[in-house]
Amino acid sequence: MRTLLNILWFIFGSGFLLAIAYGLAGIICFVLIVTIPFGVASFRLARYALWPFGYTIVEKPSAGLASTLANVVWLIVAGWWLALMHIVTGIALCITLIGIPFGVANFKLVPAALWPLGREIVERP
Repeated sequence: MRTLLNILWFIFGSGFLLAIAYGLAGIICFVLIVTIPFGVASFRLARYALWPFGYTIVEKPSAGLASTLANVVWLIVAGWWLALMHIVTGIALCITLIGIPFGVANFKLVPAALWPLGREIVERP
């Protein structure tokens, strides 16, 4: 069932477009050199945006003050517009009955878009 939902998400749930947006944010972060860790986080989230069903985001217990400070920078540089994109896409998908699961998946990505460092993507049991 996860595979079917992921395929439908990729085609109809804007998974491809969201992954491109995360990829662009990652490329920008790599070009700026100082923000390379943010680029790595962005590419990790791009992969999650492609195939969200069957995975979840959890807090890393080892995350500390450095990741919090880096998340503030991320929020200013890229996080707000990625989160806004998830919200707009989620609302648009929730308009139809069939799109509700995909809209909920978009809303699930909003906290990760705003605050990606200090989190990891794990497979659901």
